Amino acid sequence: MSLSRLVWTMTRILRRLWVRASLYCLVAIATALAAIWIGPILPAAFPSKVGAKAVDAILSIIASSMLAVTTFSLSTLVAATSAAASSATPRATSLLLEDATSQRALSTFLGAFLFSLVGLIALNTELYDDGGRFVLFVATLGLVAIIVVTLLRWIDHLAGLGHMGETIGRVEKAATEAYRAHTHAPFLGGTPAETVPEGAIAIRHKRIGYVQHLDMGALSTVADEADGDIYVTRRPGHYCDPARPIAWIALRDRCAKFEIDQSRRISEAFTLGNRRSYDQDPRFGLIALSEIASKALSPGINDSGTAIDVLATLVRVLSPPQGEDPSPVAKPEYARVHVAALEEDDIIEAAFMPISRDGAAILEVAIRLQKALAAIWAGCEPPLAGAARRFAAVALQRSLESLTFEPDRERLRREARASFRKPKPMLGEQNASTPDA
Repeated sequence: MSLSRLVWTMTRILRRLWVRASLYCLVAIATALAAIWIGPILPAAFPSKVGAKAVDAILSIIASSMLAVTTFSLSTLVAATSAAASSATPRATSLLLEDATSQRALSTFLGAFLFSLVGLIALNTELYDDGGRFVLFVATLGLVAIIVVTLLRWIDHLAGLGHMGETIGRVEKAATEAYRAHTHAPFLGGTPAETVPEGAIAIRHKRIGYVQHLDMGALSTVADEADGDIYVTRRPGHYCDPARPIAWIALRDRCAKFEIDQSRRISEAFTLGNRRSYDQDPRFGLIALSEIASKALSPGINDSGTAIDVLATLVRVLSPPQGEDPSPVAKPEYARVHVAALEEDDIIEAAFMPISRDGAAILEVAIRLQKALAAIWAGCEPPLAGAARRFAAVALQRSLESLTFEPDRERLRREARASFRKPKPMLGEQNASTPDA
């Protein structure tokens, strides 16, 4: 099901660090000020029996320590994102900044600092009576417990923040979610786009950038109002400029008038940005993973183990879910919106081309690449399996031309034959020939 532009924008905003931090700060300030009105409700003799006067010292300790902890945690997060960008790929930094544990820790520390600061100001201006001091004391004890639990979780989280394995895991999660959504709704809730009819009106976007989100509901509404069919040519992840149409609209009544406002609304259904987004773009996560492997294979790093780990990750992303029934393909929800298909060859190429190119002369990487493609060939649906098999032949040829030692070349041929000789119990093409030189 396609998200509307408003819902998608709100979801993107709620992932930002400052939003969560602002909410925590507002709750902290409201809690500190609520004691002013709750205190008079309590029995007069009860607060004096509980050492509420100690709240001044406790708040002073929290105020002095939480600002330093917040500054340290923020610098740690920045260092982790910089390390991920330099060792893995810059496309992973947004995922680290959206990490819920990091945001929760920073927001808690900042909220605790503001709570203690507001509490001290109210105490020194004598806004609290004895009951109010007691309520503030109880809230402060609760805050101390929250800080302790958050610190323990934050310390455990820091052990892997920014490390290669943690970064690969986050990109894998984003890529898997996007690819699962694509297999469930390959046309974003619309229907497959065939040839654009003669006389269709071209729709162009004034901005230059990548399509980050496509509001299918808005397009369907315009198509119904204009009594026509919209043919989307630029999917999320495609680069757009004013020279190329992003869509076409074919009016069923050739004599009908197409309003300028309708053209504007079609353009507004395409959200463009300077960078690609993981949400509706299944190729972007695959590209990010392949970039991690490609950087690991560079001469300056020469880490073939990371490239092999990424190959295993890509197989997990592209394979059907293990232990559960795959989600059925959703029925078209917007019959009048036709979306260009995302070719399986493009998906396989986005995932494996950089590894095939940069690891062609490394025997262990070339062998593992053949096994990864064979796993997809054996376990995925025919269109993707066929694309994997075609790419395996190209990758094998590239490696055979890059390897100079004949025994290595012969071993690679042997491993490729063995990988693709295994039967395919779930799919057809049992007797498909093996890619060879």
